[in-house]
Amino acid sequence: MFRCLLTRTHSYRKSRRGIVSSLRNVSTSAAICPKDDSFDFTRFAHPPHRSLVLSEPSQGGALRPQQSSPDVSLPANSQLFDHLVSRCRGSRCPNDAKELHLQLLKAGFNNDLFLCNTLVNIYARVGDLGSAHKLFDDMPSRNSVTWACLISGYAQSGVPEKAWVLFRCMVREGLMPNHYVFGSVLRACQEYGLSGLNLGMQIHGMVSKTRYAGDVVVSNVLISMYGGCLGSLDDAFGVFDEINLRNSISWNSIMSVCSQRGNADLSFELFARMQRDGGSGFSIKPNEYTFGSLITATCSSSDSGSLLEQMFARVTKSGFLYDLYVGSALVSGFARLGLTDHAINIFRQMTERNVVSLNGLMVGLVRQKKGEEAFEIFSETRELVDINVDSYVVLLSAVAEFAVPDEGKRSGREIHAYLIRTGLINNKVAVENGLVTMYAKCGSVNDAKSVFGLMNERDSVSWNSLISALDQNSCFENTVTSFSQMQRSGLIPSNFTLISTLSSCASLGWTRLGQQIHGEGIKLGLDLDVSVSNALLALYAEVGCLAQCEKVFSLMPEYDQVSWNSIIGAFSDSEALVSEAVKYFLGMMRAGWSLNRVTFINILAAVSLLSFQRFNHQIHALAIKYNLADDNAIENALLACYGKCGEMDECERIFSRMSERRDEVSWNAMISGYIHNEYLFKAMDMVWYMLQRGQKLDSFTFATVLSACASVATLERGMEVHACGIRAHLQSNVVVGSALIDMYSKCGRVDYASRFFQNMPLRNVYSWNSMISGFARHGHGEDALNLFRQMKLSGQPPDHVTFVGVLSACSHVGLVEEGFMHFKAMQEEFGLAPRTEHYSCMVDLLGRAGELGKIEDFVNKMPMEPNILIWRTVLGACCRANGRNSELGQRAAHMLFEMEPQNAVNYVLLSNMFASGGKWDEMAKARRAMRQAAVKKDAGCSWVTMKDGVHVFVSGDKSHPEKDLIYEKLAELNRKMRDAGYVPQTSFALYDLEVENKEELLSYHSEKIAVAFVLTRKSERPIRIMKNLRVCGDCHSAFKYISRIAGRTIVLRDSNRFHHFEDGACSCRDYW
Repeated sequence: MFRCLLTRTHSYRKSRRGIVSSLRNVSTSAAICPKDDSFDFTRFAHPPHRSLVLSEPSQGGALRPQQSSPDVSLPANSQLFDHLVSRCRGSRCPNDAKELHLQLLKAGFNNDLFLCNTLVNIYARVGDLGSAHKLFDDMPSRNSVTWACLISGYAQSGVPEKAWVLFRCMVREGLMPNHYVFGSVLRACQEYGLSGLNLGMQIHGMVSKTRYAGDVVVSNVLISMYGGCLGSLDDAFGVFDEINLRNSISWNSIMSVCSQRGNADLSFELFARMQRDGGSGFSIKPNEYTFGSLITATCSSSDSGSLLEQMFARVTKSGFLYDLYVGSALVSGFARLGLTDHAINIFRQMTERNVVSLNGLMVGLVRQKKGEEAFEIFSETRELVDINVDSYVVLLSAVAEFAVPDEGKRSGREIHAYLIRTGLINNKVAVENGLVTMYAKCGSVNDAKSVFGLMNERDSVSWNSLISALDQNSCFENTVTSFSQMQRSGLIPSNFTLISTLSSCASLGWTRLGQQIHGEGIKLGLDLDVSVSNALLALYAEVGCLAQCEKVFSLMPEYDQVSWNSIIGAFSDSEALVSEAVKYFLGMMRAGWSLNRVTFINILAAVSLLSFQRFNHQIHALAIKYNLADDNAIENALLACYGKCGEMDECERIFSRMSERRDEVSWNAMISGYIHNEYLFKAMDMVWYMLQRGQKLDSFTFATVLSACASVATLERGMEVHACGIRAHLQSNVVVGSALIDMYSKCGRVDYASRFFQNMPLRNVYSWNSMISGFARHGHGEDALNLFRQMKLSGQPPDHVTFVGVLSACSHVGLVEEGFMHFKAMQEEFGLAPRTEHYSCMVDLLGRAGELGKIEDFVNKMPMEPNILIWRTVLGACCRANGRNSELGQRAAHMLFEMEPQNAVNYVLLSNMFASGGKWDEMAKARRAMRQAAVKKDAGCSWVTMKDGVHVFVSGDKSHPEKDLIYEKLAELNRKMRDAGYVPQTSFALYDLEVENKEELLSYHSEKIAVAFVLTRKSERPIRIMKNLRVCGDCHSAFKYISRIAGRTIVLRDSNRFHHFEDGACSCRDYW
């Protein structure tokens, strides 16, 4: 029960009713200090002939009026006294306060304690705290009410520091604070949030030593203080449990704290207790503030939609549906949960609406991306409620969510113009922050920067809005620059600042700067924020620092779904550590987290690299269990996964079920699956099927199919795809253009590739790399190096792939010194650390140049351990050197057998090395070792593409239907070659046989049979032969003779490179 601070009078009930009414007008958090007013002493009627001094409370807790001190003058005129007091009752005009002060001085009442207290209170109420404090200082005597008036004024005006200082002074002067003073200073603590908690707890300790411990009014404020300062929920309940006689405000306060903490279960448990035995054995009926807290609590419940529907029914039954406070809470609650139709219906039924209900509805609609509806609601209601500045901030966020960004930007510009015209733009920094965000979301980043540049005042939200805007609009370098400017301005970055800046660092690949920002986050204590940690995971995953990813994840104090998805996604992109993705996926499930579409997409990407078929089906079953199997993105991920694991039957089943859900990704996944599993013709049929259905072909589709054509060197099919690309107007697309260059160069038409490259309107690093590698592959080393020089002059920075092409070009034409110069320039000039493939190119360069002695020294000085690629290149170099330095070759073979014992190529290379050096016994041992290891060598074969299909031949092949014609032509060619001076190079017959047998063996190599087959048919076109192994020296020599004899150009692609034979010469100039 409230007690009058001045005296017990006949107006006691009226006063109590007035204070409770003030509390209701604010909220339960202002249980004793109504926010809209300071303490109003004029509510209490006092005898005009007495001035009052507040005494200590009696044993019952009421305050006793006493005779004023002898030194305080009594009013001479009771009518004047009443007139002066009643005149300013409820006034909020500073002039009235000044006039009252003047009248008191004129009438000689300036020493009257009651009137001075009243004047201090009025000054505080109108916000003139300077005059209030000066009057306070000039008063000859003060009582606890005087202190309460000024402390309350500072607390109400948002100056909590002054309220704290006055409270300390009051205590030091030996005055006992009353419950009104305690309430005001606790309110000041609440204004300061978490930083005010420590002082609030000290005041709580002081209260506990006074007779106000357990007092309902002070306890109510203590509960609100613990809630507002984010203190312990246990402390709030400790205060609640000690209240002697709880009232509705006590219950509402504790329910409000539970609601703010998202504890819906506890809020409703308290609600039940309140109705059962709320006030020491008798129930307390819920009021509008009870329902307001409960409605807020429902939004944090796991079954929030159903619970809110029940609350709606209870509110309707209790007759509070049309209450402004409850209605606004219901509108906000339904809107927040996405039930916008319910929210709009309640809003339209409300007999009275205010800006709170309007803003709550608009916020909910904006969250549901219904910007147009929010804009419409604002337009309908703006004349019915008093719009505030916050309404325009919400409205700006609404236009940013328009379905058509240009329409949103146009409406946003109109709002911007209105805010400038009315001067509201300078009313609150949040308005300009909203403009920055609105322009950014509408894609007008220059307008966002312009608004930011014109801001007179900027806070951390302003900088965060700009930095986020720049990051979202791909202005990554500007994002980082703005982050530095924010730090120089003296503002401390928040978690939102770090998230956007780290995102830009990830997009730029700036690892070093990302690490520096990580360090800044650690210093600020923001690295423990789950969203910042997620941004760090994304950064380190993007730049390939997976060890740092693991470290960040292990140090996180808590995880959310994004954290698990990020760490799984990071490892799913790493072929070497993909099994870690599976480990974290299982950990996520064991921790009880729900899986979403991102989780499935990431884990399916990981499983596809593992090619673990059983696991594929388990993940698919989980997707069905989570009702996500029909999600388009997951179906596409399943297509890609099954395709990479060779289960095209499953792909076809999923694809057929997708029907109308198919998109470009679905078609591309099927085409990629067919190509990956070497069903090129099915892939091509899929492309034609797409065209027949009118499905739009994108650049990825063309690039994928062209890559497949390049891998099997089907020039005709590649040219057909090129024609389709022209019809689809994709010829000028840089991705398709780069794929065309790669296809033509791998299909033997480097001239077409070069011509297309020269005509490209736009080139990227892939275009340059494809052309450089194409020239290198065809033995045009000088052309490749000249193109590399052009690339540098054009301003296009080279990457690791570029240098593989450059070093290969040097290797194919024997430019040893220039190769080492480029190898050195990689790191010194371009900051690119050489990788294993670059070291392999250098070993190949030395091997082709016959510098076997330098190979071993080069390998020993490598900064990393040589891998399979390096040792196989070393062994191949020893093989080409006719068995010279067989010790190095044997060492390389030994390492290969340890690393890859089941690969037949390693045994064949060792055997060929011994055979080329005439070491037949050693060769036999290598062959026996191969048989003992039970490995199978792929047969060497050659193939040609003719109008009637692809014809494949193996050595000594007699299975072809036209074998008689082929061998007749082959004998004719052998006779003509011998006449022209050809001598079989029997050293390439890697068997210990007689010379005649070796010559016969050489004459039936698959590539010779293939060329003989083509020559049985009449044509003047170039002969194109593909071989899966490296061409032998004898066949290379024979093809030079055949090209002159037949008068035909022969293009031979072996496993290493292209050879162009024309008029008795080869493009490699016999350096291969």
